[in-house]
Amino acid sequence: MKGLKRPPYAEDDWTIPQDWADYTPSEHATWDRLFERQSKMLRGRASDAFVKAIDVLRLDQPGIPDFAVLNDRLGGLTGWSVVAVPGLVPDGVFFEHLAHKRFVAGRFIRRPDQLDYLEEPDVFHDVFGHVPLLADPAFADYMQAYGEGGLRAESLHAIDKLARLYWYTVEFGLIREGGGIRIYGAGIASSYGESVFALDDASPNRLGFDLMRVMRTRYRIDDYQQTYFVIDSFEDLRRQTVEADFAPLYETLAGQGDIQPDAVLPTDLVLHRGTQARLRSRRG
Repeated sequence: MKGLKRPPYAEDDWTIPQDWADYTPSEHATWDRLFERQSKMLRGRASDAFVKAIDVLRLDQPGIPDFAVLNDRLGGLTGWSVVAVPGLVPDGVFFEHLAHKRFVAGRFIRRPDQLDYLEEPDVFHDVFGHVPLLADPAFADYMQAYGEGGLRAESLHAIDKLARLYWYTVEFGLIREGGGIRIYGAGIASSYGESVFALDDASPNRLGFDLMRVMRTRYRIDDYQQTYFVIDSFEDLRRQTVEADFAPLYETLAGQGDIQPDAVLPTDLVLHRGTQARLRSRRG
């Protein structure tokens, strides 16, 4: 994220105190309302690792989680921790934290009138959506490797390609599991509407995950996704990415054009060819 200026109250690494004691009863109530609604929605829809971690990390306890308490539990599982930041941070800062097993989270929570849509990630999106899978060893390794890869990508001028990988996995990824397809991406898991849309609606494409294909594919930031990519397992995602040499991949990608968000290619593994009805209806 370019053009961001570090607030004077933030440390050099952009971290700030969570100041958990300063949350108001109303803010805790907003978390509880979001948690109750979303955890019910995700039963039978989210990956087993996500659902299991909700219990293991005790995110079901009332109120916004205290990062210090949460980190004791998370650190004992995978060595990761959650650190508070003022909001969005520069790419380099983000990658540096991930590379050292620190996940950055906003400390603020949305207002009651923003339950269904928020432009900037808040503590519910960051903690409820992202943190559970950091308790899974394979996914946690992927996230750390992503941070290390991001630091390299900056020098190779390939941030946009790597950003697409994050978008279509960490934020909006689906996984084959339990004889069907389930949710693991935080952008879906923390959104009531997209939790239904991503799995049940006929509009979006659902395609098998392919690293090069994903890194060529544009994405939407203003609406639900037109295409979702489905991984076989977290271990397979880790293997395809952690063990890959991205430098030659970036060279290859530089000579190839971008793919539009709604496209289906002859080489794609098509699990569901979307109607794209949502986009047409919104344009109409």
